[in-house]
Amino acid sequence: MLFEKLNLIEPIQRALKTEGYTKATPIQAQAIPSLLEGHDLLGCAQTGTGKTAAFAIPILQSLSFEQRSTPGRKQIKSLVVAPTRELAIQIRDSFVAYGRNTGLKTAVIYGGVPQNPQRRELEKGVDILVATPGRLLDLINQKIVSIKHIKHFVLDEADQMLDMGMLRDVRKIITYIPNDRQTIFFSATMPAEIEKLSSSILKNPVKVVVTPVSSTVEIIDQEVYFVDKGNKIKLLTSLLKDKSIDSALVFSRTKHGADKIVKSLEKSGLRAQAIHGNKSQNARQMALNNFKSRKTRILVATDIAARGIDITELSHVINFDLPEVPETYVHRIGRTGRANNSGIAISFCNQEEKPLLKSIEKLTNKNIPVVVDHMYPLVETYVEDKPKKPKNISKTGSSRVWGSKNSGRRKSGAGKSSSYNKK
Repeated sequence: MLFEKLNLIEPIQRALKTEGYTKATPIQAQAIPSLLEGHDLLGCAQTGTGKTAAFAIPILQSLSFEQRSTPGRKQIKSLVVAPTRELAIQIRDSFVAYGRNTGLKTAVIYGGVPQNPQRRELEKGVDILVATPGRLLDLINQKIVSIKHIKHFVLDEADQMLDMGMLRDVRKIITYIPNDRQTIFFSATMPAEIEKLSSSILKNPVKVVVTPVSSTVEIIDQEVYFVDKGNKIKLLTSLLKDKSIDSALVFSRTKHGADKIVKSLEKSGLRAQAIHGNKSQNARQMALNNFKSRKTRILVATDIAARGIDITELSHVINFDLPEVPETYVHRIGRTGRANNSGIAISFCNQEEKPLLKSIEKLTNKNIPVVVDHMYPLVETYVEDKPKKPKNISKTGSSRVWGSKNSGRRKSGAGKSSSYNKK
């Protein structure tokens, strides 16, 4: 559906044309009309479906009408709560872009940086506030922020807030906002606790489900390399030396692992930067900006830090570690193949990770093609049990119980058929 068919006011239409937007995505086409009518909305959609515009555009239009009828000092009328700093900044930027011709003011607040600059911006008056839960509660408690006039409340990436232990803060925030409001609730997945939260704050919501979490974008080419854990960094280095890889977002399961990957790549002459929770906000933002501007070709990230990374032309996603939750795989690879661009998702899988791969293939209902003709094929064919401590250890000695396994190893050749055993 074309945006011009969505009954949007001229200033927003003009801003969308400036951004190069003409056709609404499925979630925008479904959500915008209902939100313009004032309904609550429950959206199940993952990153990359256009959900930010789906809620930002109706809010901007509604506030534009209110602004005409109630001139005066700006009060916070719309609140968007997001789990990470990167996502909060991205949402703020979207509001600014779509609302550039409306005169509405948007601000963003998040932790990890001094609060004085944020405080000064709030004192000038704000229509729309985008915030992470912790910093928002902090400023509410200091009476720097008042959200008692909220007309529109958006909770974005609710499942990620659950994973990050933020739901207690979210419930506290809800106690400060009026009951008479429009609530917009987005989550990529719907675990039981998220369903319970949504049902407690939404009133007869319109439900919009776009791109089921079990599906993967068809234009993304997916492939898996079976490789021993100790050879993963060698394989990654050899792949990234290929200049045809324009940009690569590499996923590590841990923050420490992300730093190790960057250090190893830089030793091989490949410039890379890491983005994760232990990095300062300035360091994270600089790494992200360098990656978006192509100053850095390789960005290594953890899943939580990667929320909010929205890059239209990302050629490759590389799963250095397979995720333990199969839905996370879908979210990761969905960061490439956006805006009708092609994309490639590469996954490394060692012997221990084969069950994780099997879970991913079960969820997506797709067998991921195996690349067998590479320099570091999988050699280990079993995983040795970890040593177990005996229940009773005497003071004079100790013993270890080791699991017994056959020590045979499967030989691997450089054939081109995908003959590795995934079982």
